Amino acid sequence: MKYLAGVFALVFAVSITHGQYAASQNPVPAFNDHAPGKTDKVPPVLTQQQLAENGMTVAAQKEGYKAAAKYGKVLYQLPCYCYCDRNHGHNSLHSCFEGTHGGNCGTCIAEALYAAKMTKKGWTVKQIREGIIRGDWKQIDLQNPEPVL
Repeated sequence: MKYLAGVFALVFAVSITHGQYAASQNPVPAFNDHAPGKTDKVPPVLTQQQLAENGMTVAAQKEGYKAAAKYGKVLYQLPCYCYCDRNHGHNSLHSCFEGTHGGNCGTCIAEALYAAKMTKKGWTVKQIREGIIRGDWKQIDLQNPEPVL
């Protein structure tokens, strides 16, 4: 029994250490460090009609996709803290809104709405990215999202 407990403790310690090591190697999710160029292929985000066809009619979903459509070049340069770069191969926050993933993820929506809000305030992409890394996007109210105009 002591042997089994020792093995369990060792496996547990290794798994924790490995997770901390992996996170320290790449703590910020993927993003592009520049705006898309003329030769970069950036897929479009889903339209409001496509959202409705997919049953996404909640205000936060619609506003998140409006933000992605209006501020796509900004979102292209931002990380997404749902870590979809690891699970879905996304290369930025923009990728989340090229399909239905963004509408099903509160993190993606909040970050997009945060980016729209800060862009309207005149923040640079670098400042917005730093805010996202700090977690400032968590203050976005998804129950009562600000309209993206």
